[in-house]
Amino acid sequence: MYFDPRLWPFTEGVRARLLAVACLGVVASAAGVARLALLGWLIARALSGATVAELAWPAALTGAMIVIRAGLENWRTRVAQHTAATVLQHLRSKLLDHLLGLGPAAVSGLRTGEATLVLNEAVEQLNTYFGSYLPQLLVALVTPVGIFVFLAWLDLPVALVLLAAALGALLLPSLLHRRAAQGAVARARAYKTFAADFLDSIQGLPTLAAFGQTANRARHLGERSSDLYRATMWVLSVSVATRGVTDGAIALGAAGALALGAYRVVDGAMPLESLAIVLMLGVEAFRPFRDLRDMLHAGMLGQAAAEAILGFMARTPAVIENAKPGVAVREPSLAFEDIAFAYPEGTRPALDGLSFRVEAGQRVAIVGPSGAGKSTIMRLLLRFHDAERGIVRVGDVDIRDLSLLDLRRQIAVVGQDTFLFHGTVEENLRLARPGATPEQIEGAARAANAHGFIQRLPQGYKTVVGERGLKLSGGQRQRLAIARALLKDAPILVLDEALSSVDAENEAAIQEALDRLMAGRTTLVFAHRLSSVIGADRILVLDKGKRVE
Repeated sequence: MYFDPRLWPFTEGVRARLLAVACLGVVASAAGVARLALLGWLIARALSGATVAELAWPAALTGAMIVIRAGLENWRTRVAQHTAATVLQHLRSKLLDHLLGLGPAAVSGLRTGEATLVLNEAVEQLNTYFGSYLPQLLVALVTPVGIFVFLAWLDLPVALVLLAAALGALLLPSLLHRRAAQGAVARARAYKTFAADFLDSIQGLPTLAAFGQTANRARHLGERSSDLYRATMWVLSVSVATRGVTDGAIALGAAGALALGAYRVVDGAMPLESLAIVLMLGVEAFRPFRDLRDMLHAGMLGQAAAEAILGFMARTPAVIENAKPGVAVREPSLAFEDIAFAYPEGTRPALDGLSFRVEAGQRVAIVGPSGAGKSTIMRLLLRFHDAERGIVRVGDVDIRDLSLLDLRRQIAVVGQDTFLFHGTVEENLRLARPGATPEQIEGAARAANAHGFIQRLPQGYKTVVGERGLKLSGGQRQRLAIARALLKDAPILVLDEALSSVDAENEAAIQEALDRLMAGRTTLVFAHRLSSVIGADRILVLDKGKRVE
């Protein structure tokens, strides 16, 4: 059977409800047993010539059992679905917390499509697993035991035939389960790869079209789709084989019990009433296995989803937060002391023995060719990564002694690639200060030379900017980034190639806004353009991770 004990911790807080669902299933099965036992006895009595009056109360009791069973099944279904929804909500919270705790460095190696698949579809696949499959597994293990005890009391040989068939229906499919589970995991991987490549293709469609590669990309996606098709067909074929084994064991058991029971009635070793009851209960004895058989596919998908989710949960953060209590930044100075750092996939150190200091209120520019280590300085300052050697200080405090929240509260960043969320202009600005008043938001926008173009948008500050701000120009996105940094009002400012993607028409307006932003702040400027660094107190030149001038 498909049960992954690694998923059990996610049921914390609802395990009693899961047990209650299983108990309701057992009680519902008991009501079904009573219904069929009464029905078998009723048929036998009718064949024996009992009057309508004598059959009235057993018939009424049989009807009552039918109603009770239906009510219990409905109750069980509602409780099971509510319990599964609670487990999934808890699981989503865990996954989201883990994702946010991984940090940018650890997440950078995760493909967007893969992450989306784990956080959405893999979690949804566990809905049926926890809501239907897992409770039914418990019912299938418990209910037949009670039925066979009762049948053994009526007639032991026939009960043993049914027991052997039930064990076969339960155990024989397990011979295929390992291969089915492996196939389900392989299918999940193929689906994850296809989904990630498909999302890449959608996002990169303009680039594919510009280079005339849409046909080649379509062929690549076709190959991925074929891999997914083959993996899916393998899972379905094993699932069908498993159902066939279960159905075969049930059919043989029912036929064997009927043949033996008829022989024993003819031989006088078993009364007709007992045979009727046994035949009726034989149907109920196999019902949990048939219900479980119908859910085996959900169990396979759940196990495959568990592999994806647990693999995601096994990822570790790039930095570990270990803040010391009572440590606080007293002045916005910066210091890099003999810093060495290399990216895991890098062929050489990104920074090699780098040392420099920026006093509070100073403006220091750092220039150098691409790959010199400029952006790495920003990533280490924000603790997206930790240096392998040396200390980064803010206000003479080792940044590893600060909480990530306290550290990043001190720093505002304006980068070359401004990321805007799909939402309104106002919502994107409020990322810097959620409690900002409309007046503060407008003031920051005016200081960033952004208020004018915002007013010209269809709904002003309520205009939706689209995914990644695609409805705005590069200069407009950059001015919103500056407004966001002004609204945050952090004492330390990092400008990472803030003018690199700005056209000449917007450069003067943005430079004016940047000058307002830098006033009175400790500022690091990473740039290629002379206009961005001409007003700096010092200019440091980097090459291959070292300060050379």
